[in-house]
Amino acid sequence: MNAVVSTPFERALDAIDQLSPADQEAVIEIVRQRQIARRRSEIAANAKDTLQAFREGRASYGTIDDLRRDLLAGE
Repeated sequence: MNAVVSTPFERALDAIDQLSPADQEAVIEIVRQRQIARRRSEIAANAKDTLQAFREGRASYGTIDDLRRDLLAGE
């Protein structure tokens, strides 16, 4: 007897298949909004880290030419 192993992903898809088309659309929209919120949080955290690094002198800003010059100076 072969046991069928289903992953959480497969179980989620099976559960979604049981929903009405309108509920499936709602699930899609909720997941999309959660992804957007998660990405916004990541961007905010990155911005906070970058500002802190700049304040501490661990980061700088400039043009691409400034970056190129800095990289070449390090050789």
